[in-house]
Amino acid sequence: MAALKLTAVGTSTGVVIPKEMLNRMKVSRGDKLHVVETPDGYLLTPYDPAIAAQVEAGRAFMKEYRETFKVLAK
Repeated sequence: MAALKLTAVGTSTGVVIPKEMLNRMKVSRGDKLHVVETPDGYLLTPYDPAIAAQVEAGRAFMKEYRETFKVLAK
């Protein structure tokens, strides 16, 4: 766990994320990070929860209609 210091960025407030943390999250300058509120606090993640839900719904749909997709693929 690391402590991050808030710093002034113009008239806003920003935080500098160490290079090691960015590498472990597999993100770089210009990428978006999403903040998710959890019972334990806030989670900073590169994964968009809305997109993750859509992907999971797509997987469930494909699993349900697997046989239909096999027939259509012929």
